[in-house]
Amino acid sequence: MNSAFPIYSIKEFQSTQHDNDFYANYANVHIKGHHFTKLPHKHDFYLIILFTKGSGKHEIDFETYQVKPGTLFILKPGEMHYWELSDDIDGFVFFHTKDFYDKRYVTSSLKDFAFFASFQSSPIIHVSEATQLQLEGLMLELVLESQKNELLKWEKIHALITMVYISISREYIPTYKVKSVVYLKKVREFEDVIESNFKSIKFAKEYAAMLNITEKHLNRVTKACFNKTSTQLISERIMLEAKRMLMHSEYNVNQISEALGFNETSYFIRFFKKHTGLTPLHFLHAYLEKKQ
Repeated sequence: MNSAFPIYSIKEFQSTQHDNDFYANYANVHIKGHHFTKLPHKHDFYLIILFTKGSGKHEIDFETYQVKPGTLFILKPGEMHYWELSDDIDGFVFFHTKDFYDKRYVTSSLKDFAFFASFQSSPIIHVSEATQLQLEGLMLELVLESQKNELLKWEKIHALITMVYISISREYIPTYKVKSVVYLKKVREFEDVIESNFKSIKFAKEYAAMLNITEKHLNRVTKACFNKTSTQLISERIMLEAKRMLMHSEYNVNQISEALGFNETSYFIRFFKKHTGLTPLHFLHAYLEKKQ
């Protein structure tokens, strides 16, 4: 069974090879020109798409969202997605690499924006009419500027992207509750160390030690911010990666178990079933059948 889902870079979307760090287009032109986006795939870049017309559905990391005018999606590298959209779909889309944005600024980064700061962040926003009009203007400017080769082109593009992100930030409702700036800083540190270590470290007490706090205090922080235990956050990240890896035919269950740091495949299968109600293979079969 071939279940491999590709990972695309920006160069797959460019008609020329001179710029592999940024891309902007009208949504209808983008979608009609890249039919492979209708099939499940991943990106190695950040993507923003605003729909201004049409309808459909958009699946991101195994969650399905409805598409309608005023719907904006925010995708981070590694997230698997695909869409089924009406023929009259329209809007604006742009994407860029992490370095394209972060290397431009010394004191700020993408993680300064709440929608990029956490793997718990929701990928969808239903923007107000006023914000939609504002975003349409900014994203139209991005598309037009990307097609030119004028003085200070990239400075303007970076400025426009930042303005888009600021506009989104003003409407975005974070998934976390900020009890204190100290808690927010600590939970972001926790997510960073999870991201770097979830394949090798499974226990909350080890993460707490890395953060120089007690496990009890770590749980206090995660409960305050996400209403989840630290163990839940670790397990959710492991499960997300397990599901993503299952979608690639080059990995069997034994290899996934080993890659995710489980000593025994049987333990990995029990862990997976505990969180989904299905074994890994049953989950894969059910997912692929749904896509047919």
